[in-house]
This record gives sequence, C-alpha cells and structure tokens, in this order.
Amino acid sequence: MRFETIAVHAGATPDTATASIAPPIHLSTTFEHGPAGETPRGYMYIREGNPADARLEPALAALEGGEAALVFSSGMAAGAAFLQSLPAGSHVLFADDIYYAFREIAKDFLPRWGIESNAVDMTNIDVVRGAMRRETRLLWAESPSNPMLRVVDLEALARLAQGAGAELLIDGTFATPVLQRPLALGASAVLHSATKYLGGHSDAQGGALVFARRGDMYEKALHARHILGGVLSPFNSWIILRGLRTLACRVERQSANALALAQALEKNPHVETVHYPGLSSHPGHEIASRQMKGYGGMLSLSVKGGRDQAIQVASKVKLVRNATSLGGTETTLEHRASSEGPKSATPQNLLRVSVGLEHPDDLIEDLEQALNS
Repeated sequence: MRFETIAVHAGATPDTATASIAPPIHLSTTFEHGPAGETPRGYMYIREGNPADARLEPALAALEGGEAALVFSSGMAAGAAFLQSLPAGSHVLFADDIYYAFREIAKDFLPRWGIESNAVDMTNIDVVRGAMRRETRLLWAESPSNPMLRVVDLEALARLAQGAGAELLIDGTFATPVLQRPLALGASAVLHSATKYLGGHSDAQGGALVFARRGDMYEKALHARHILGGVLSPFNSWIILRGLRTLACRVERQSANALALAQALEKNPHVETVHYPGLSSHPGHEIASRQMKGYGGMLSLSVKGGRDQAIQVASKVKLVRNATSLGGTETTLEHRASSEGPKSATPQNLLRVSVGLEHPDDLIEDLEQALNS
C-alpha cells in the first residue's frame, strides 16, 4: 500500500466491542487481573502497556517501515530512553546542530551514566569518520536539523555506523515519514517529537522511537520506559493517532507553502540567508533532493542587522504567531536563541519559522511587511 493509505488505516481496526470506526479512548490506568497476576486481556498497568499504545505503535512502525515502535511522554523522553539503553563506557557522536535540549543531555547527564560524547559536523563524512572511536556505539543526527536546516547524507552515515558496529539514530521530526524514511536508508532507529507534525495541531505532547529491528535496543528502551515511567498518556496517544490520518496532506501543503515563502524571502534585501533545503542555494540541496520526497515545512532566516533587528522583525508580524514548538496548522515564528536561553549556540540574528496551512501569499505578505517596515 502507498503511504497515504497506510496513514489513514494503520491502527484503525474497528473496535471489537462496538465496531466503531473511530477508535475508543481507554483512559484507565489499571486493568483487572487474576489472583495470581494473570492478564487475560493482556494489560495490567498503564506503564507496562495499554490499548492506546497498542494502536499507535504499530501504526508508527508501518509509516516508517520499521519492525517495532515505542511511544513516550515526549520526544525528549524517547531520546533519553535510547541513550539510557547504551552500556556504560560507550561513546556517542552527535551532530553539532542537534536540538539544544539533547546537547544539554550530552553535557549534564551522559557523564553521570558513564557515557562520553562529542559533537561534530556530520555534513562532512570524513570529519565523522575521524571522530569515531573503538567505543563509539551511536551516531546521532538530524536531517534537516533544528534550527539551521542542515542536511546530512543518511546512507553514508549508515555505512559508517554499520562498519563500526554502531547504531545510527536519526531525528526525523522535521522531515516526517512523509518526506524521508531513514530506516530504508540504513538507520537503526528514528526519533520523533510526536508533539510536532505527527500530532499536527499543537495540542498533544508525545514522542516516539521506531526501530528497524525488534532487537536489543528496542528491548532496553522498552525496559527504560517501563521502569522510569516516560509513558505517553492514553488521551495524547489517541490524539496523535488521529493526527496521522491527515499527516500526508498536511505535510504536502506545508512543504509547498514553505518553498514559496523561502523563495520570496531569499529575494528580500533585509535577509542575509534563508536556510531551506528546497532552495538550490542551500548547501545540502542535492542530498536532500536525493533522499527526501519534499523539503518540509520548516525554514529559518538570518536577518541582516543582528539580534536587535531579528527581534524587531519578530515583533512586527501580524498573522504569524511568536511561539515555540512547530508542525501545527498555524504558522509560528521565534527568535530561537532567546527561546534556548543564555547558553544557546544558535546565531543571534536567526528566526525559525514553522510554516502552516494558510495561503502562502498571506504568509509572504506578513513576513515582507515585518522585514521592510
């Protein structure tokens, strides 16, 4: 079946009790079991598994082409569980433009877990190869990255990881499985902040890991979720499953809008650079064109004049909202360095834009008036 059909029907078996087409919401945290702990219907306690996860996880695995998936309370919880599944003494290579909170995990938490890490430019395969050690157990990258929209060669990274006996995790939040399938390109696992495009309506927090194989890393991440408790709420699981039904058409429209906006902004004299892989001027355009079906709904722009000018632009938008997070139906913008805090490595003149479902001409007009006024 084609992707769009899978997105509509995965996890959509009619309810056995009522034959309802829309899946029921089971909000119970506990389930009746036998006197010796028997679980005749497969469930005991929400942290160990629940009916909402049993629908959402196979649906996500089907969309990414993986053998298994796990859902979590947030994308951060999902990523942390994967890192906690590595043995002490491991070495991790992160891309140098990963989401800022994972940089914080690398600095503040990995040393406590007995894991070393380095951040490198993963757009340069030779640099990655040179930074790998005998103890390297994981390569971690985003493509496109947050917030600079850098693109890495997933197949080349996969070959490096496989040759070293290491895992390759790709954060697929920006691209979504609509546009990019990292497992098909050799990745071991895909991470999603399901809060973003998978849910798609800025109203449910969640995270997910999708595994190429139901192997050791899957089992260890499952154990971490069970014991440490990063379980997704049943209601949010239901909301995210519903979001999958419209994922393909939303991302298609958001990608088209983002391309139109990027092309317009690239011509604006007050813009230094537009970071969007759909532009031929983007350094990763060729790779993105090869490994993606489209270029996504995220872009960022470097404003001429530095931090003050970028914040002034953000203060003058009218239709676009100043808000963090991304992937919703509405277009949002933020001065990313301010959102990340004083330790941010993001350029001070950068604005990140999550492009929504509005008419592209309205978005162009709003950003143009903010830049030109």
